[in-house]
Amino acid sequence: MKNQHEPESNRRPLAVRDTALTKRIAVWLSQKNITPNQISLMSIVFAVIGLAALMCYKSFALSVLLLVAAVCIQLRLLCNLFDGMVAVEGGKQTPAGELFNDVPDRIADPMFIIAAGLATQSDIGMTLAWLCALVAVLTAYVRVLGVSMGCPADFRGPMAKQHRMALLTVSLLVLFVSQVFALQPEILAYTLDAALAIMLVGSVITTWRRLVGIYRFKAAEQANKERADYE
Repeated sequence: MKNQHEPESNRRPLAVRDTALTKRIAVWLSQKNITPNQISLMSIVFAVIGLAALMCYKSFALSVLLLVAAVCIQLRLLCNLFDGMVAVEGGKQTPAGELFNDVPDRIADPMFIIAAGLATQSDIGMTLAWLCALVAVLTAYVRVLGVSMGCPADFRGPMAKQHRMALLTVSLLVLFVSQVFALQPEILAYTLDAALAIMLVGSVITTWRRLVGIYRFKAAEQANKERADYE
């Protein structure tokens, strides 16, 4: 969802936004008594359900709870998609739209990542989850910082939000299928441990790339200004 004055370049590029089905759903939602801010807040609701599912999984080891968590991740991403479409394409922008767009993400992301830590098998599983949650927030902070400094919004990965959530979704589904069908090898039980390790490394790289991008943009901006003054 965008603020009324937010430039198009600050909107995360998503190919799915241009599909006919997605547009029809966005139009349908925009015709209902539903605000983009309410859709944004629903992402937190799905994150809470996903966290609760994996907390229960830790206690009862019911495989179906892995599937519930994976579905909640995708529903959260749909909220992230449609809040913006209803706001922009549906003409329901609000002055505080960016506040509702960004803050729920900073809550939902860590909740899903920490929830994944509850389904890990190694001794460092939860440590990985907390580190991933911390760096996930940092990547978003760097992006917002760059925009505040006059840089274009930087959504590059390799572990931007959609990449982190895709990794968690696939990992949960792999773990679910391996348990339901008793697949070998048993190392599949460590699927989420491996996913979190990959996420951590990728998120650190993402943060570094975005920081370098800000530095280079500002350096180029300063060089252009000095060149213009010289001329």
